[in-house]
Amino acid sequence: MGRKRKNDEGKNRSKKEKFPDAYIAGAGTIAEEPITETLEKNYMPYAMSVIVSRAFPEIDGFKPSHRKILYTMYKMGLLTGARTKSANIVGQTMKLNPHGDQAIYETMVRLARGNETLLHPYVDSKGNFGKAYSRDMSFAASRYTEAKLTPICAELFNDIDKDTVDFVPNYDNETTEPTLLPAAFPSILVNLNMGIGVSMASSVCSFNLSEVCETAVALMKDPSHNALETLKGPDFAGGGLMLYDEEALDAVYRTGRGPIKLRAKYEYDKKSNSIVVTQIPATTTAEAIIEKINALIKAGKLREISNVRDDTDLDGLSITIDLKKGTDSEKLMQKLFKMTPLEDTYSCNFNILVHGYPKVMGVYEILNEWIAFRTECVRRRTLFDLNKKSERLHLLKGLEKILLDIDKAIKIVRETEEEADVVPNLMIGFGIDEVQAEYVAEIKLRQLNREYILKRTKDIDELSEEIEKLRELSQSDKKIRQTISAELKEISKKYGQPRRTDFYYKTDVVEIDEEEEIPDFSCTLFLTESGYFKKILPNSLRMSSDQKLKEGDNIFMQKEVNNRSELLFFTTGANCYKTRASAFAETKASAMGDYLPAKLGFEDDENIVCMVDTVDYSGYMIFIYANGKAAKVPLSAYQTKTNRKKLTGALSLKENITAAIFVEEDADILLRSTVNRALVFNTALLMPKTTRSTIGAAVMTLKGKAKLLSARAISVEEAENLKKYRCKNIPAAGSAAKDLPDPEQISF
Repeated sequence: MGRKRKNDEGKNRSKKEKFPDAYIAGAGTIAEEPITETLEKNYMPYAMSVIVSRAFPEIDGFKPSHRKILYTMYKMGLLTGARTKSANIVGQTMKLNPHGDQAIYETMVRLARGNETLLHPYVDSKGNFGKAYSRDMSFAASRYTEAKLTPICAELFNDIDKDTVDFVPNYDNETTEPTLLPAAFPSILVNLNMGIGVSMASSVCSFNLSEVCETAVALMKDPSHNALETLKGPDFAGGGLMLYDEEALDAVYRTGRGPIKLRAKYEYDKKSNSIVVTQIPATTTAEAIIEKINALIKAGKLREISNVRDDTDLDGLSITIDLKKGTDSEKLMQKLFKMTPLEDTYSCNFNILVHGYPKVMGVYEILNEWIAFRTECVRRRTLFDLNKKSERLHLLKGLEKILLDIDKAIKIVRETEEEADVVPNLMIGFGIDEVQAEYVAEIKLRQLNREYILKRTKDIDELSEEIEKLRELSQSDKKIRQTISAELKEISKKYGQPRRTDFYYKTDVVEIDEEEEIPDFSCTLFLTESGYFKKILPNSLRMSSDQKLKEGDNIFMQKEVNNRSELLFFTTGANCYKTRASAFAETKASAMGDYLPAKLGFEDDENIVCMVDTVDYSGYMIFIYANGKAAKVPLSAYQTKTNRKKLTGALSLKENITAAIFVEEDADILLRSTVNRALVFNTALLMPKTTRSTIGAAVMTLKGKAKLLSARAISVEEAENLKKYRCKNIPAAGSAAKDLPDPEQISF
């Protein structure tokens, strides 16, 4: 062992001597550290990279991927030129965006007019770019489609070459790209923007351009301006209707979070008796709506609809819902709004990067941040123009001095022996600096005439005035904001468009009574010992009386009920499963029916003890246990305000249940024991218990190993025939049942 350690040390020493730069002390060793430190060092940088570099938009309204595509198209001359193949744009963008071509193209697709995602698209597209309202309508490959920038992009790139924003090297240092675009309007609010980061997300809805510009102008004039007066609410590219709720909108405007309720727009075609949906909420797709409606039709919850289909074509979205004769279209639409994505909620979460950090901001704060950003852009543009004009004025003042004596200037140039001495001699001869002298020296001989010089110098006074105005502008935030306001008004006038999303109000919302919406008709329910359930209509029942059953199975219960009835299934697991008769589809006698344990989610080895139907939860449940005890629980104890499907502790687990009997009012019950004794008692002798899991009171006295074998409610006539078994007080031992037939063996 000692020799091996010496050999290892010798090898390490030789490696260190041979590769001194590559040798790392302690490399290969395992070091323990708290997992919190590991996450902080490794996961947190990754999370911030995703948030900052991919998922969230910045104050100019763009994520890095959007900005790289648009800037590439701008540099390609696609703002004013003809369209080019999308594949060319994708290829050029890869110089700035080190991702796959498909990822870049998908990003460009969502910016395109043809996709209809944005209220004001940035890409003028030609070809199939898919549709935002369709999940299955795919866009064509980039080699087939063409694109260029839309005119509004001019407002994103104006003055970008005037040092309005910072530029940074691209990923391989071969070129540069802007960190932000000097957007002349609040594009962050004008177009929808969504992103999912690590542990946080962003969802910025779109607003009408004219309303946003008007609000920004108003806030610059009066910081206490109420945005609700000018910014009416979100405006989505797909149109639709928005619930106008001032309280909810004000919360979104101030906090950046909150729900916006949206509805589809539709028309009723009386001629074809159909509803045509033409605009849907921005949160869903046509396929999702159709699938949901079809599922509800199959479940028997939309009996008024005969067919639903997607009729979308080149004219736009169209979902046609064919109605059955006599259907009230308005009432049906209220039902569809409640049950399908035709009414949905857009969850606002205005999480935006500001100075490299994510921040949730309301509309007020976003606009104030944008105003500050735009103010800096205009100031930098002003300083750039100021420097350029100052340089020009300086040159013209030098040229003006030449005007005093052109012959002297020519003489100095002609008599100077060395070319390198021309500039110094002009500087000495006219008292000008080197920059001015270089400018004069570069003038061509044909231009050394009085006319040329006068033309160049006549704008000195005008240029001086412009420089003074620029200097005043750069030093005054008030004047800069006046400039921004003027630009916003011009943009609003040039690119503004009417709202696409209209409003509906709380008074337009009709509450649907679920009970009224459930079809009202009679049906017969069948429940077998194995747990199969059938709901059969009277007509179908008359046509076929032979019930198809599983081999060895028998009908356990048969009841005629109303389709609106609520059904309660009590089980050996002391659970009560609640549902409605309307939740089951009509079937035929020739079908097996629904398997209740699977449909209602029974626990393992759980069997049905009793099925109860009710409309108003009146009456009582009588639970008979094998030890001779019975409990009387009002059925109202199982009524819940919420739509709960399963109630635990519905009966006692302290003893095996023999029978569960529902009685609308007090009735006579016949009990039979394993030693063939019988007892008739009236449920009035039992005190009602509000606790569902009560074991109740002793009813039949049992001796030895005797158990209660069966229990059933009996009619008044049958009770009269069995009056010798009646007891006036409980508990009672009952009488020998020699004249009664043996009780049927039941197994629960």
